[in-house]
Amino acid sequence: MALSPSETDLVVITASLSIRIYPMPSLYDDVSIKPIQPSRHIPKAHDAPVHVAVIDATSSFLATGSADGVVKVWDLRRGYATHAFKGHGGVISCLCFYVYPGSQGAPRVILATGSVDTRIRLFDLAQSNIRSGITKPIMILDGHVSVPRGLAFSKDGNTLLTAGRDSVVLVWKMDELVNLGGKKGKKMATPALVKTIPVSEAVESLGVVEPTAPLLEMASSNSLLFYIAGEKGHVHIWDALQAKRLVSLGLPQGSFSKDSQEIQSIQEAQYCQSASTIVSLHADQNITFHSLQSLKISRHLIGFNDEIVDAALLSSNTLQDTHLALATNSSLLRIYPTSSEHGINCSLLAGHLDTILALDSSVDGRLLASVSKDTFLRIWAPIEGIDDRWDCIGIGEGHSESVGAVSMFKSSTTSSRFIVTGSQDRTIKLWDLSDVDLVVKGEQPRKLSSLVTQKAHDKDVNSIDISPNDKLLATGSQDKTAKIFEINLAKSRASLKHVGTLRGHKRGIWNVKFSSFEKVIATASGDKSVKLWTLEDFSCVKTFEGHTNSVLRVNFVNQGQQLLTTASDGLLKLWNIPKETCVTTMDNHEDKVWALAVTRDEKTVITAAADSVVTFWEDSTEIEKEQAAAEKEKAHEIMMQLNQHIISRDYKSAIFLSISTNQPRRLYELFKTVYASRDVATYTDDVTGELREVPVATNVTGSTDVDEVIRTLPLVELAKLLRHIRDWNATARTSAMAQVVLHAIVKLRPASDIQAAFGPNLAKADDEAHGQGNEQLSKRAAEAESLRDVIDALIPYTERHLARTDRLVQDSYVLDFLLREMDPVGLEDEGMEIDVY
Repeated sequence: MALSPSETDLVVITASLSIRIYPMPSLYDDVSIKPIQPSRHIPKAHDAPVHVAVIDATSSFLATGSADGVVKVWDLRRGYATHAFKGHGGVISCLCFYVYPGSQGAPRVILATGSVDTRIRLFDLAQSNIRSGITKPIMILDGHVSVPRGLAFSKDGNTLLTAGRDSVVLVWKMDELVNLGGKKGKKMATPALVKTIPVSEAVESLGVVEPTAPLLEMASSNSLLFYIAGEKGHVHIWDALQAKRLVSLGLPQGSFSKDSQEIQSIQEAQYCQSASTIVSLHADQNITFHSLQSLKISRHLIGFNDEIVDAALLSSNTLQDTHLALATNSSLLRIYPTSSEHGINCSLLAGHLDTILALDSSVDGRLLASVSKDTFLRIWAPIEGIDDRWDCIGIGEGHSESVGAVSMFKSSTTSSRFIVTGSQDRTIKLWDLSDVDLVVKGEQPRKLSSLVTQKAHDKDVNSIDISPNDKLLATGSQDKTAKIFEINLAKSRASLKHVGTLRGHKRGIWNVKFSSFEKVIATASGDKSVKLWTLEDFSCVKTFEGHTNSVLRVNFVNQGQQLLTTASDGLLKLWNIPKETCVTTMDNHEDKVWALAVTRDEKTVITAAADSVVTFWEDSTEIEKEQAAAEKEKAHEIMMQLNQHIISRDYKSAIFLSISTNQPRRLYELFKTVYASRDVATYTDDVTGELREVPVATNVTGSTDVDEVIRTLPLVELAKLLRHIRDWNATARTSAMAQVVLHAIVKLRPASDIQAAFGPNLAKADDEAHGQGNEQLSKRAAEAESLRDVIDALIPYTERHLARTDRLVQDSYVLDFLLREMDPVGLEDEGMEIDVY
């Protein structure tokens, strides 16, 4: 991928070897959801995958280098190849353009290439092209012993910087290149290597930067400043004349272990001169913006969160939860703003040396505690004067194995501040926070003191929670038990007294949580259940079952009347505690949901899972109540209007209203009522002498007005009516009326109208008339039923109803026969024979 310096074209090269050139929209244009179509498409640009691409300063030429050692130059506007340079000794590893002002006004375009044969080649585009067949370089620079990865010319073109994975930067003097003529057969120039700068890391990117005020204070006069970025994950600014590193940009040195350096390494870095910023792309798919004005990180964009194992809400000097802290499969702590106004910017907090396992925040959301596999506890607080930045203020060291559970004090009224941690070493520690400042003032993190160390379980401690009044401590372990301790905070005689054990789970306990309103505690276990225990006698009072896998997190909401649970099945469930029933199940994850956080007002629930997805759930109870009330009121109004239309015999308005508001039941009742009130004629049956009624054949539906409505019904409404008929016909109770209306449609409308009612253009016009967007229109078009689908659904049910009617008619004749045979009149005519003795 490459962006032109004029910011008008974006070049995208895919694995299918094709090049697509997209016009870049202006930042001042209105935002459009329509996809951008490429202005140029080159189907097969190379015979091998393209590894590097670059556009010259005039935004006229595109150079691409492939794995087969071929470099091609393309006319960006016309989309054809102008040059093809072969002869490289392997994969092309870097490219760089430089445009020299020509002596006669025509600029000279120089292309520098680097490949895995460690050589740098320079080509003059004016001397060679595809037609001339000249592809030899005008210079070959041989000085690296490993793959070169970065090329950069100085602003005047007199100096070329090259860097590679051999951990050196070479400075070449290009005076001969400036004076080199373009005549054919000119002897190849020999550049001068003037300096070799060891940089102590494999370099993946290099570029020349313009000096800013902070850099000028450190650099020499008339210095050439350049940046390098590579395997150690930092951007370094160097002075080429002094061969001196001026500053390193990025996270603090030693902020991650050697095992995680590989994923923190920089794969690409670009210099944005207008913003005085260097943008680096890291192997863990994160993008970092380094400001050359402040010499600090100005922004982080996270491309991949990896497996999220815990989350905690923070507050920056307000009563609202303004930030979300995430612990991922990384040693870096990530803090996101919860408001969309701040975009997707993220702060990365370095300090831990291994994966962070658990988080917890203080009552006011100002303090954050994190524990990690590196056995350390760290306390984070807002930086003084900067409300949206946190830094480390305290470090707790003492556990011998990974620390996987942490809980901070919960009461805002107590003067004592403390924290409890649980570890794989089966112990829990009580730490004193009373001497720790609540803001960062630029001092070194304070070392925390442990008041109590106590063995709590026979296996790993998975979870810890402190009661709302800071009097009790609950621990959950892999040994299938949860334990309750009484907290004594006296410094001289601080203690954790064991007062109860909760037994009953069949698997390890993953989470424990105190209720803020009742004297109960909830435990979530690997046995797929959640249990509620009373703190009076530590007995189980309720059990909630419904998850299909281990329950990982639990929390109380709605004044302790409901429970929220997450599990390895990727589901979030809401439970009604008094009824012991699941109220609703929410699904938006594809893997274990490790993190569950609830805002202070309980209007938003946040879940984060191993699928690296963070989901925000909003409480929709009031909204659903309002919607239900509004729908009920609307239905009442429709019913009133419908009744008024029927009373006034305005059948046209009644039918239109029923169809437009999707009221098939009201529409059916309307047709049924009209058909029952149809005009009939009476006659005497010649056989039985009974009076019989037959409908007058002046209409089909029982009303001439209704027949006229069906005759003139618009095509869109006609299609909807046929779908309703299909549904009515599927039930024996409503099939008779469905056949009557269907008979009316077939008799009163031509076949062309019925076919046109299901045309795609008509459905599209209907959607546009109702203001449907493109996405919703496409969805409706995909779900739209054809006339064939409706007919295929009508035929089998109609045949079934016909067969049933035939059987009923036949059965009625049997009944007539039986009644005739039982007729007493026939017996009297035959008389009786009486014997007289």
